[in-house]
Amino acid sequence: MAEIVVSEPVGGDESELGNGFGFTRCIEYGECSSQAVPPEPFDSERIPVDLGSEIRKFLRVANQIENEEPRVAYLCRFHAFVKAHLMDRNSTGRGVRQFKTSLLQRLERDMPDTIPKRTERSDIRELRRVYKGYEDYIVRYIGVTDYANREKLINARAIASALLEVLNAVSSAAGHRAIADREQIATESELYVPYNILPLDRGGTHLPIMQIPEIKAACAAVRNVRGLPLPEDLTRHSNSLDIFQWLQLCFGFQTGNVANQREHLILLLANTHIRQGQKHVSQLQLLDEAVDGLMRKLFRNYTDWCKFLAKKSNIRLPYVKQEAQQYKLLYIGLYLLIWGEAANLRFMPECLCFIYHHMAYELHSMLTSAISLTTSERVMPAYGGAPESFLNNVVCPIYKVIYEEAEKNKNGPAEHSSWRNYDDLNEFFWKHDCFQIGWPMRLGHDFFHVRSSDDCDARKPMFPLKNIREKRHINRDEELPEMKEEEIPNNWLGKTNFVEIRSFWQIFRSFDRMWCFLILALQALIIIGCHELSSPLELTETAVVEDVMSIFITSAILKLIHAILDIAFSWKARHTMNFHQILKYVLKLIVAVIWTAILPIYYAQGRTKYTCFSGSGLQEWCSSSYMVAVLVYIMTNAVDVVLFLVPAIGMHIETSNCTILTVLSWWTQPRLYVGRGMQEDLVSAFKYTMFWSILLLMKLSFSYYFEIKPLIAPTKQIMRIGFRKYEWHNFFQGDKSNACAVVAVWAPIVLVYFMDTQIWYSVLCAIFGGVYGILNHLGEIRTLRMLRSSFPSLPSAFNSCLIPPSSGDGGGMHLFRLPFKKDPRSKDKHSVRYDRDREWSYLFHHPFQKIARIKNNGFVKFAIVWNKIISSFREEDLLSNREMDLMLISPSPNCFPDRVCWPVFLLADKLSTAVSIARDFVGKDEDLFNRIMNDVHMNCAVKECYESLMCILDSLVVGDIEKRIISGILGDIEEYMDASALLKHIKLSELPTLQAKCTDLLVLLAEGNEHHHAKVVKVLQDIFELVATDMLITGSRTLESLYSSLPSKENGAYFLGDIQSELFASKDSLKFPLADNGPLLNQVKRFLLLLTVNDTALDIPVNLEARRRIAFFATSLFMNMPSAPKVCNMVSFSVLTPHYTEDVKYSLKELQSSQGQVPIIFYMQKIYPDEWENFLERMCIKNIDALKSENRESVLRDWTSFRGQTLSRTVRGMMYYRKALKLQAFLDMMDDEDILQGYDPNGRGNDALSAQLDALADLKFTYIISCQMYGAQKSLGDPHAQDILDLMDRYPSLRVAYVEEKELIVADKVQKVYSSVLVKAVNHFDQEIYRVKLPGQPNIGEGKPENQNHAIIFTRGEALQTIDMNQDNYFEEAFKVRNVLQEFLQHRGKRHPTILGMREHIFTGSISSLAWFMSYQETSLVTIGQRLLANPLRVRFHYGHPDFFDRVFHITRGGISKASKTINLSEDVFAGFNSVLRRGYITYHEYMQVGKGRDVGLNQISKFEAKVANGNSEQSISRDVYRLGHQFDFFRMLSLYFTTIGFYFSSLVSVIAVYVFLYGQLFLILSGLQKTLQIEARVHSIKSLETALASQSYIQLGLLTGLPMVMEIGLEKGLLTAIQDIVLMQLQLASVFFTFSFGTKAHYYGRTILHGGAKYRPTGRKVVISHASFTENYRLYSRSHFVKGFELMLLLTVYEIFRRYQGAMAYTFVSYAIWFMSFTWLFAPFLFNPSCFNWQTVVDDWMDWNRWIRHQGGIGIQQDKSWQSWWDDEQQHLRRASLLSRIIEILLSLRFFLYQYGLVYHLNISQQSKNVVVYVLSWVVMVIIFLLVKTVDLGRQWLSANHQLAFRLFKAILFLAMLSTMIFLSIVCDLSFMDLVMCCLAFLPTGWGLILFAQVIRPKIEDTGLWDFMQVLARAYDYGMGIILFFPIAFLAWLPIISAFQSRFLFNQAFNRKLQIRAILAGKKQT
Repeated sequence: MAEIVVSEPVGGDESELGNGFGFTRCIEYGECSSQAVPPEPFDSERIPVDLGSEIRKFLRVANQIENEEPRVAYLCRFHAFVKAHLMDRNSTGRGVRQFKTSLLQRLERDMPDTIPKRTERSDIRELRRVYKGYEDYIVRYIGVTDYANREKLINARAIASALLEVLNAVSSAAGHRAIADREQIATESELYVPYNILPLDRGGTHLPIMQIPEIKAACAAVRNVRGLPLPEDLTRHSNSLDIFQWLQLCFGFQTGNVANQREHLILLLANTHIRQGQKHVSQLQLLDEAVDGLMRKLFRNYTDWCKFLAKKSNIRLPYVKQEAQQYKLLYIGLYLLIWGEAANLRFMPECLCFIYHHMAYELHSMLTSAISLTTSERVMPAYGGAPESFLNNVVCPIYKVIYEEAEKNKNGPAEHSSWRNYDDLNEFFWKHDCFQIGWPMRLGHDFFHVRSSDDCDARKPMFPLKNIREKRHINRDEELPEMKEEEIPNNWLGKTNFVEIRSFWQIFRSFDRMWCFLILALQALIIIGCHELSSPLELTETAVVEDVMSIFITSAILKLIHAILDIAFSWKARHTMNFHQILKYVLKLIVAVIWTAILPIYYAQGRTKYTCFSGSGLQEWCSSSYMVAVLVYIMTNAVDVVLFLVPAIGMHIETSNCTILTVLSWWTQPRLYVGRGMQEDLVSAFKYTMFWSILLLMKLSFSYYFEIKPLIAPTKQIMRIGFRKYEWHNFFQGDKSNACAVVAVWAPIVLVYFMDTQIWYSVLCAIFGGVYGILNHLGEIRTLRMLRSSFPSLPSAFNSCLIPPSSGDGGGMHLFRLPFKKDPRSKDKHSVRYDRDREWSYLFHHPFQKIARIKNNGFVKFAIVWNKIISSFREEDLLSNREMDLMLISPSPNCFPDRVCWPVFLLADKLSTAVSIARDFVGKDEDLFNRIMNDVHMNCAVKECYESLMCILDSLVVGDIEKRIISGILGDIEEYMDASALLKHIKLSELPTLQAKCTDLLVLLAEGNEHHHAKVVKVLQDIFELVATDMLITGSRTLESLYSSLPSKENGAYFLGDIQSELFASKDSLKFPLADNGPLLNQVKRFLLLLTVNDTALDIPVNLEARRRIAFFATSLFMNMPSAPKVCNMVSFSVLTPHYTEDVKYSLKELQSSQGQVPIIFYMQKIYPDEWENFLERMCIKNIDALKSENRESVLRDWTSFRGQTLSRTVRGMMYYRKALKLQAFLDMMDDEDILQGYDPNGRGNDALSAQLDALADLKFTYIISCQMYGAQKSLGDPHAQDILDLMDRYPSLRVAYVEEKELIVADKVQKVYSSVLVKAVNHFDQEIYRVKLPGQPNIGEGKPENQNHAIIFTRGEALQTIDMNQDNYFEEAFKVRNVLQEFLQHRGKRHPTILGMREHIFTGSISSLAWFMSYQETSLVTIGQRLLANPLRVRFHYGHPDFFDRVFHITRGGISKASKTINLSEDVFAGFNSVLRRGYITYHEYMQVGKGRDVGLNQISKFEAKVANGNSEQSISRDVYRLGHQFDFFRMLSLYFTTIGFYFSSLVSVIAVYVFLYGQLFLILSGLQKTLQIEARVHSIKSLETALASQSYIQLGLLTGLPMVMEIGLEKGLLTAIQDIVLMQLQLASVFFTFSFGTKAHYYGRTILHGGAKYRPTGRKVVISHASFTENYRLYSRSHFVKGFELMLLLTVYEIFRRYQGAMAYTFVSYAIWFMSFTWLFAPFLFNPSCFNWQTVVDDWMDWNRWIRHQGGIGIQQDKSWQSWWDDEQQHLRRASLLSRIIEILLSLRFFLYQYGLVYHLNISQQSKNVVVYVLSWVVMVIIFLLVKTVDLGRQWLSANHQLAFRLFKAILFLAMLSTMIFLSIVCDLSFMDLVMCCLAFLPTGWGLILFAQVIRPKIEDTGLWDFMQVLARAYDYGMGIILFFPIAFLAWLPIISAFQSRFLFNQAFNRKLQIRAILAGKKQT
């Protein structure tokens, strides 16, 4: 082992390494080898996580410089070893010992080899020499703009930073001689500070971003510390201080937090300052308006909190204006520092207000040198300014409470009432009692006390809390008495304000007004129906009115129930309630009791006792005492009506802190900090009021006329029948009204009544959403034909939407000025260009004017953007090279720079058509011109071809004679056109020949082969001959003049032949090949395309995704959107993507490996065949093998990953924002003339411009990926870490935040330390930028919001977009981000938007039919659904990504999600709830979209649906929904219910209605009531029951979601396409899928509310469509679908057996719908399971099923391996269930016993006996059967092993005994075969009921043999159900056509796209 000996330093500057460090280290490790070893890099990445952040940079530098400076590399590694040893001397950390040993061995090997290579006499000088070289390089190239040197400079800064630290360590050993050197090093170290966006050190001052005037102004303001009191030891360093460092010294913030928030504030100030315009004199001075605007937004919540608690704000500003700005920045900086270090406390915004309140007081006291009245000393911070003082003394104690409370949650199973979540802890600070905590905080306060729980494992916190010395508390601004810590009782405070109780009553409590309305309306409708009114006027009759007014008695009873629920559900929050709250609850209960007693009494006494009044002109009207009482009763609601009609009054009352208003609103308004002032303006309120008024009118009318009224008469008949002859034993002999029959008839009607509002909402959603979509221009461009027809109008639309107004400079900075101008036009006197100012033809006159007008309106900029979009499509392989050429716009041809050219795909076949028209035309020139001009595209094609030919000839022909001839011929043609004599002098029938010759010429020019010179000459001569001899009828005057100038006049024909043979023949006559001129060659290619392209180009682009994206982009330009500001003036924003362990990129191994039988690369090739061909074309290869041979596998990985749901796809999409912003910034700086002169939009060739564009993009855009596991992956060498690093390398502005977990040794104990770290890529390595230590493990709640929370401190800007890692973005959509962000600045009354909703496109819809169904369902939700939610309903919240948040608003109000375990499972929607409750405003915009991936397999989809249903069930019992339901007005509350939890609750009610209907019908049939009704009452069918249940069946068929989906498809794709798609979806069993999904929602929603168990369910998002085994499907769907399906089938079977009449068609339809639902729930998982009907797959599934069902479970056995493990796991929800939920479960199980009770009396063996003994005997038979089963099981255990023959004999005896018994019973007691069938139908459900009952009481019987028997019985039931399910699958597998049919309907989209889906399913690699 190495021994480290510490000795005194020796010598000075000349000492060797052994004497040069502060202490000499002598390493003795055996004998050192003197042989030279070739240098090899030491692994600098796989370092123990405890050491990595400290030593990695030295090892990296050593690897980089080892070849040039081996001795310095050795010193760097040695320094790394020393630091590692000092950090962990005993090597106790994970992997530390191995690492130190490896590094030590490397040092010993390098020691003798590096000393001879040293060029200086000592190591210090060697280090200084190398360091000086890097320093000189940095100083020389500071401010460099070119990319190459910039990268070198960044690398040099990183190396110099590490060398400086090593040099500092070496210099410290030199004693007093090196003091001056150390001071110089300390000064120079400021050059090498790692930075994020702003290089705030001295070395970064020359970078472009630091030259922005607004950045300079913000930096100057932040560095202004004049007048601030400084500690004595820092007075001499005051010049280097800024306000953040000053705050750090005063309050003890972390260095990383200070650096992070310093940059954060500077960027906020700069971006706010930019938009202030040119009102200021100098941009170098920060405007007060900018600071004030930021202060208002940042402290709005704090000031509201102070007002709510009647506290004076501690933000106190001086009167001197010069000092006020400094004070404001100090207050802002203090809040940001608190927020940046608060960790999990960021979810508690009012807790942060409490902390800030006290620290702001301390800050103000320090600034004003305030003296404490108690101590007579200057007020100083309570916790001092020691390092990490704020973290240890303020954050850690509160975090400990959060952590320990979360531990009581037991990761989900515990009741919510047993622990305090984030909301409970935060809401404690809504009360004045929070100030009793004091400052410094009293840790003995009840707030810090966490109640111990016997059922909760006590675990120590993951951090040690320091003993905080309590100081005497100075009572500053509150009047509470001081309490000593020991006097405070340690009581658990319990829940705060609200208790989440699992109960369906919570839904009634949250939406009590809605339920009261529905119940009262139902009662009123029934009363009206009972009166059998013949006219609506009869409603005014006194008797009718009085009966209808009886609904108020029901209302009083409901209010009493609500008052009781309020007290019961709030009981566990009583400790945090004040007296006034408790008094209000009690008084409401008393008032409710009084009214419940008074109204019935008055109703009974005053009935028919009327007091009548009459008057002149008025009819007589009467009243009673009951009516007067009702009038007084309803007066209490009059105030609510007034406040609804005048929302401004209600808002003022709720938000006012006036004592009088508070007292007046005490009864109706809860005294809560949130939920106040949420009223909408009158216009919005009117719109959603009208919507719900129409809906309720339709619903109530339908319910009355088709459900209730037709049921009245049959009900009266049923009640008049005195039925007593039941066909079973009747326990209720006194019932003469047939109440049970009435309930059986009415119950399903009532259930449908309560849920059919959801259906009506769906109908109106489709109608209103469709109308709004039409008004927003959706679907106006949806086909290529529409795109081509509207393309001419795109430039002007683009200009109005995406080009900023040109008035002034918009108040922004001017970053770049053009250094020069150039004129690219040719000045050759022989140029053949025509005079463009001359209007010489009708053909070109008007189009020129139009194009010039378009150009002046920004056509050039449109062309630049369009071409970039098309190029982006090509880079994504959506287009081929030819398609790209056809779609590009040529904005600046060489010879006509003032002209623009439309893309060729618009002009496809237009030239050929024009040639054909001209060839056959007979008439006048004007008619020909008009015919061509009528087609704009044809006109442009003809014009461009003519001009292009002239331009190309001008460049190609250089001979003098040739130029004269060509110029003369063209001049003649122009004269003919001017004179309208073209047809007279030119033979146009030769145009096709001319076209063919020109095509040949262009082909040769495009090839550019100099050996083809003769061919070019030949083609030119042919063209000349064709024009001169064949086309020019009257000849050419130029040729005639040339002929006449010859000395001897020869025959003209001979002359022409001679000159033709000589023309173009000389090499000096032609410039061929053409000069390597990009624009000219592009023009040749474009001209060639115009000549050769045919009508096939009309289908360009071929790729469907490219078509969709182009069509949507074009459509969006005509939608309503704000005008785009300049990039410098836009709202700055960040994008945040949480990432855990999902795929970053597919590795080569993953590409070739098989997932579900199919390799990923093979799958991608078949799913995207056109893109694969485009990819091969782009790579210039023919197949994948060529790519591998060239070692370009990374390109293949990227191509595949960009088509899966990977992080790399998301990053590429989000980085389009930066690319688009740079292009838009370029367009903002340039005018059309500059662009036409050749400036590159990417800045290539102009490094200064490129640097300015980068700086502006950095100022406005930041992208953070929160890779939670990146640190652990990096330390373990996980390839995912390298993939993430590669992403940072590819996108230098990308940042990654992760949580680092270290194990430190403190007092010989291992202590875990967590830190949030931000890194970027530098020189292909990650470089740490900021590190903020956390108080402990950050993930103590829901994982995703906690992951977002730790990284949000590194985001920048005023807006924040949250993006999931399964999302994508599109380059063309990124251009509209300025417009979207401008919405934040739009006013809506006094409110700005706080969340901007955006549209999503599901890009996984083409993979399979299921993916297609899911895609349409999601599309309807995120389009027509959210469109309606935002306007007019005003209840849109945050439904996931990609919404934009007002970042400043949300970071001060709890963040962008909530994180409490379980209750916030759907964390995203709670951000919307929180925003609205805090008076936020949420909008939705459809002119911009992002991509999103969804699950594509049924199992994945079902897990997702289960998660969403679980989340909605948790929402149902949450405080957010309760408060929104109470604080919204009535109609907005209806919107809230039916668009959130109402859908899931209605789904559950719909399923319950099916059971109620079937059990009710069985009751009527089995009891004999139905027979009596038919005979005596002659009630053969009840129309209303049939109608109601028929309407309810539409829910079962999935049509509820279908209607809005149809509307949206029709809106965006056309009505015909919508009809086709819907029909096709039905043929592909879409109804089966939606019905199955409907069952998933209902099951998980109901079970979670009843028992809990909500949890996150990972879906996997596999890219390959794989087969799921039968076992997997059974595990997933057994309890949610299969059991319910079997139960429904049994009920329907019994119903069909005993039904004595055939109902009407509607009734039959209901029965059919239930049959359909039961079969769907049983067999849908197999229908949608690929390869399910393949025989070999069936055999494998059968073997796997048998292994699983027979495998014994145990500890450590997963549920996918054993039935027993799965069965135990399925009962987890019952183990944690409450007593009430267990009772409900038992009551539900009793239905099976009642079912058995009804059947046994219909057995023939019972001989029509009605005695109860029959039922008892049925249980005896059950017991006998169970005993036989148990006997056989025991016999198997005892005899099967050693006595097999005896066991078989035993079974034979039992079988014969049973057979004999049945024969005996059939002879003696008339036992029939039908009796056996009925016994099976009766006893099988009974056995299942016993199993359910046993599961509920498992804790009582688990240790008995009864439980073992129940387990055996349960296994038998599961095995039996599996056999029944498996049989039809095996049978169908025999039929080969079934497998083909399944593949067809599963993958019809793939077949339509001609994909090789069968090859994919078979997994065969085909080429």
